[in-house]
Amino acid sequence: MHHLREMLAESRAAVTTRTDVEPRVGIVLGTGLQHLAERCAVEQAIAYTEIPHMPRSTAPSHRGQLLLGTWSGIPVAIMQGRVHYYEGYTMQQVTYGVRLLAALGVHTLVLTNAAGALNPLFRRGDLMLIADHINLMGDSPLIGPNDDVLGNRFPDMSDAYSATLRDLARQAALTEHIPLREGVLVAVHGPNLETRAEYRFLRLIGADAVGMSTVPEVIAAVHSRLHVVAFSMLTDECFPDALRPVTAEEIIATAEEAAPKLEQLISALIPHLDRQ
Repeated sequence: MHHLREMLAESRAAVTTRTDVEPRVGIVLGTGLQHLAERCAVEQAIAYTEIPHMPRSTAPSHRGQLLLGTWSGIPVAIMQGRVHYYEGYTMQQVTYGVRLLAALGVHTLVLTNAAGALNPLFRRGDLMLIADHINLMGDSPLIGPNDDVLGNRFPDMSDAYSATLRDLARQAALTEHIPLREGVLVAVHGPNLETRAEYRFLRLIGADAVGMSTVPEVIAAVHSRLHVVAFSMLTDECFPDALRPVTAEEIIATAEEAAPKLEQLISALIPHLDRQ
């Protein structure tokens, strides 16, 4: 794992030589949510292709660049696009961006994604605060030798989604009059969407939404000693008895349509995150 530390040092040097921004909050933008970055006063945009060891985004709508600047007056680093396990990357590559954010000095991580609603009380277009997760991806970014400098061999996940940050998110939503669901995200590897039987199973084991990202990043973030708050934009309804086919284009369109309320919520939340 020492080679990972060396790789991160090279990546960090490539970023810090191009900007004076010292980010304290990191943000990862999910599918259909790339326009959220427009609220940021960007001082430097760096394509992933210009950062050593940074994997390239290939998923639809993921722009693949690191933005550095300020949001609500707070120095931030924004990953405008992520990479996914289903793209053929290893878990270590999937989480490399989060590791780089930690190396740049970020202490709090805001994660966003597009996910399917499993809870029958939730609806397409709803915003869900992630309270916990279930990892069904069959892998973990922590498998292999551990570098104690980067994190503890056995990180505790009992408060992976910080209770303090979730309280702040609820308060911000209330102040901004933004309806906010809360629930458990289950992560699957994809890229296929699930069958009716699989949706029934996922709901039965306690999941409120299903997605193909975020959970590996949370594991790496907790290992990196970051505080985490995460949101899912619910882009389709995965109810087995009322299931209809859905396309990636529809999912992206729904996320983009509902994104302004997530942008508003994050803008209200960020000043409070910097106090953590």
